[in-house]
Amino acid sequence: MAKPLTDQEKKKQISVRGLAGVENVADLKTNFNRHLHFTLVKDRNVATKRDYYFALANTVRDHLVGRWIRTQQHYYEKDPKRVYYLSLEFYMGRTLQNTMVNLALENACDEATYQVRQRIMGGAHRIPQTCFLDSMASLGLAAYGYGIRYEFGIFNQKIVNGWQVEEADDWLRYGNPWEKARPEYMRPVHFYGRVDHTADGVQWVDTQVVLALPYDTPVPGYRNNIVNTMRLWSAKAPCDFNLKDFNVGGYIQAVLDRNLAENISRVLYPNDNFFEGKELRLKQEYFVVAATLQDIIRRFKASKFGSTEYVRMDLSTLPDKVAIQLNDTHPALAIPELMRILVDIEKLIWEKAWDIVVRTCAYTNHTVLPEALERWPVDLFQNLLPRHLEIIYEINKRHLERISKLYPGDQDRLRRMSLIEEGDVKKINMAHLCIVGSHAVNGVARIHSEIIKNTVFKDFYDVDPQKFQNKTNGITPRRWLVMCNPGLAEVIAERIGEDYMRDLDQLKKLLEFVDDDTLIRDVAKVKQENKMKFAAHLEEHYKVKINPSSMFDVHVKRIHEYKRQLLNCLHIITLYNRIKKQPNKSWVPRTIMIGGKAAPGYHTAKMIIKLITSIGDIVNNDPVVGDRLKVIFLENYRVTLAEKVIPAADLSEQISTAGTEASGTGNMKFMLNGALTIGTMDGANVEMAEEAGEENLFIFGMRVHDVEALDKKGYDAVSYYNGIPELKQAIDQISGGFFSPTQPDLFKDLVNMLMHHDRFKVFADYEDYMKCQEKVSALYKNPKEWTKMVIHNIAGCGKFSSDRTISEYAREIWGMEPSLEKIAAPDDPR
Repeated sequence: MAKPLTDQEKKKQISVRGLAGVENVADLKTNFNRHLHFTLVKDRNVATKRDYYFALANTVRDHLVGRWIRTQQHYYEKDPKRVYYLSLEFYMGRTLQNTMVNLALENACDEATYQVRQRIMGGAHRIPQTCFLDSMASLGLAAYGYGIRYEFGIFNQKIVNGWQVEEADDWLRYGNPWEKARPEYMRPVHFYGRVDHTADGVQWVDTQVVLALPYDTPVPGYRNNIVNTMRLWSAKAPCDFNLKDFNVGGYIQAVLDRNLAENISRVLYPNDNFFEGKELRLKQEYFVVAATLQDIIRRFKASKFGSTEYVRMDLSTLPDKVAIQLNDTHPALAIPELMRILVDIEKLIWEKAWDIVVRTCAYTNHTVLPEALERWPVDLFQNLLPRHLEIIYEINKRHLERISKLYPGDQDRLRRMSLIEEGDVKKINMAHLCIVGSHAVNGVARIHSEIIKNTVFKDFYDVDPQKFQNKTNGITPRRWLVMCNPGLAEVIAERIGEDYMRDLDQLKKLLEFVDDDTLIRDVAKVKQENKMKFAAHLEEHYKVKINPSSMFDVHVKRIHEYKRQLLNCLHIITLYNRIKKQPNKSWVPRTIMIGGKAAPGYHTAKMIIKLITSIGDIVNNDPVVGDRLKVIFLENYRVTLAEKVIPAADLSEQISTAGTEASGTGNMKFMLNGALTIGTMDGANVEMAEEAGEENLFIFGMRVHDVEALDKKGYDAVSYYNGIPELKQAIDQISGGFFSPTQPDLFKDLVNMLMHHDRFKVFADYEDYMKCQEKVSALYKNPKEWTKMVIHNIAGCGKFSSDRTISEYAREIWGMEPSLEKIAAPDDPR
């Protein structure tokens, strides 16, 4: 088979129209060579890949800086409302390639670097990126992402003897060409101390101070010359940290203790959908909020670009100029912190301050799993943030007074709705704080937003129904199609033009071509090329050989019981048993790939990884099975690996128990890249089925109402085990040591969980899942019909652009109007 073209060769050949760009190649080449010269270490004549990468990144950054400065000038001149997106976590992604796509520099850079034979690797460095920040810039919104500059991001996952082992991700080791330290905007953040109530007001005194040092990263919009800012805070100890009270001989220790302060931004907590009440985590949450709010108030008061004068002193207009979006409950402390600033420092009366806070803040909920909701012990607050605890108590007092007027005598309702949960340990419910302190509360898919209103936060919905909204998640087509799948992007552009890159709804036009044999052939050809490329990647990096004509069945996401990787395992085992039973039957070959990280302290998730790798050891080495079934665990799944595997996938597994996945975005990425979905009616799958037609997805399993009915009746896993022979055989193999011959009882805890306390009801959906997988295999035997279904899915992706999501946030929550207007480039006359 002919070796597939690389993405670079393909872009050179077809040059996705708009991606060609018109930048001066000679100038780029000069700049590139200049940067390369200064990047090289003096005693080294041969440039490494990293040298080339940094030279190219710096060349591209030069093009960004002028636009970045002009954008900020533009905002100061126009004085638009600004939105601040607060998040404790921004997902990592490639910056170089994304920036080149958005600045229309990609082909010019290819030409400029061609002579040194250095193809753009694009992935040598990562910085935090999100679809939302990309869309905010592309829609001309004055937006700022705020978070923490973690020294160590999410851990790197190694698989050793089938087990997950965590390694620190020292992502800043070689520096980061995209960030710019801004020490002139350093801000103090206070912890501990005590509260004095004086005649002049309340004072928080005797605090420990940590400095927040900002690092700015540019976020370019798509071809509109707008470059927004993401500002990440790094913790620094002040010069006098612990020095003022050291005793003789304590100087060295006092200097070493600076690490304690700087630990705040050392490492990202990797717990996904699980709350762990650690003091350091609460410190991180307050650190980002306190530094950010000082910045927001400073920017609100400042008069013009580069000015330090404050001209806007009346904070009553803050909600007209500032919107704060709390991404999950992690930045919830923005509510009491803004109250502290307005009441204690700006001396506003409580009622006025509270009105400003509520009109400024909005909250996005991301989970309904009870173990994921943040509940902080009151004692921890009392010690770390004593003034904030007082403010939360006062917010709660006034909130409960309002509820008791609406529902006189309903003590149970007051208990349920209180911000403070009574019990052995008094705790603050951060989700309740967010709801009470925000003017808008949204879920991230329609079904999720309904569940919030009907169950988790029903009491709050009954009181303030106008607060509750839905904002279905989306993904940026620039990163998740144009950049990671240029072959498919071009096939689409040839049919409907390239405007779909900024208006994804235009993909509907593909429906006119759904029976067009040339489109069917081209889509199938791109998929096959992507599969061959990924097979080559697996062979190089994982040392496994797979059959590129097999169905690539992909299940990649965090490892969690609710995501039901165990259901996939049961399908693999059943398929294996069927092949063994009828080895001469014509089976559709499958390569099943599962990937994802388990939170380091989540024992069950780590056992699930070990089970997957153990099943793979048996299946992959069975000569009877051959290449008809292969099981691969994709080590260290992350954005850069997603960009390779998603374009190559045939089947996307989205099989969480109905009512547990808030939305998901991986499901959308697979759909846009030409994979078919096997999934439950959960999260955004519901809307995907609506957009593409339910007949074009493989939907199976219980709906939310079925799950609720089963909860009422009582889920009895043993009855399914006894009633379904193939299920019983698979479970007996796991518990009997078939997949762990040297440790027969290795998986007994997993089996015990599945049999006796499985909250996510794996067995209840097993039979329907198996039948649905048979339908998948049957259709895969008919490539033309399969590809027609793929085209229906791609055509139905329009809704799932983050541009649509952000436009809805802007108009319906932030009170801002998106714009596709292009501002003048730095070298254009203004």
